[in-house]
Amino acid sequence: MALPMAAANFGVLSGLRIVENRLFFVGFPRCFFQLNAGRCRFLQKGRMSPSVSATVPHSSATALEDGSTTETDNMPTPKVIIDQDSDPNATVVEITFGDRLGALLDTMNALKNLGLNVVKANVFLDSSGKHNKFCITRTDTGRKIEDPELLEAIRLTIINNMLQYHPESSAQLAMGAAFGVVPPVQKVDVDIATHINIYDDGPDRSLLSVETADRPGLLVDLVKIITDINVAVESGEFDTEGLLAKAKFHVNYRGKALIKSLQQVLSNSLRYYLRRPTTEESSF
Repeated sequence: MALPMAAANFGVLSGLRIVENRLFFVGFPRCFFQLNAGRCRFLQKGRMSPSVSATVPHSSATALEDGSTTETDNMPTPKVIIDQDSDPNATVVEITFGDRLGALLDTMNALKNLGLNVVKANVFLDSSGKHNKFCITRTDTGRKIEDPELLEAIRLTIINNMLQYHPESSAQLAMGAAFGVVPPVQKVDVDIATHINIYDDGPDRSLLSVETADRPGLLVDLVKIITDINVAVESGEFDTEGLLAKAKFHVNYRGKALIKSLQQVLSNSLRYYLRRPTTEESSF
């Protein structure tokens, strides 16, 4: 899955299934962002500066397999944002689906079923629609969520609830192909949609941005690829925007920003995994 430069001590998301309209996760092995008291975790180092986050590319069109693009003017784009940077004490989750979202009480209950507390929630409106924002912590520790597998479980639980209570979102979400009523009409061309950029973010860390086609388990797999080459993940943000996933990670190598050669190794590892290989079974 990534370069074999480190011991494979990071488990991957092995499966999920729908049972009675609820999302269940099976086979989550232990994983590590860094070797730290036997736990995998994001290491918090403050907020992401607005000047840095502005450099991460965002596109309003979706790259299709025929090389064209499509705009989703008639239907709002569902968005789920998991933010580890803006609050030092809680994980911030933001959900947007135009003006169609209600109070999302079922989503809050589903998060509680994952062993989480919703410590603060608010709703605000802007030109893109209604935004539901939650600040959540672990029930057992009262702290923000640091386990990437639990973060992925949060993301998929929210998307599953959106598909259940807003089935019209199914055609707008990559997850609609697996869990929704109606799969997306078009499929994202992974080769065209995948963009990887690494920026210097001071002497002690770098900013990695990844944009690619969304799918279940993507957050966990991205972190595995990064840590497999001994790069540590401090904090970040993971956005689900319709058919696409957009991730931003603060990363470092032994407490320092990534040098150019290591940036290239990381970029190549991610690109090799995310984009379709040019030779598959035909090469064996």
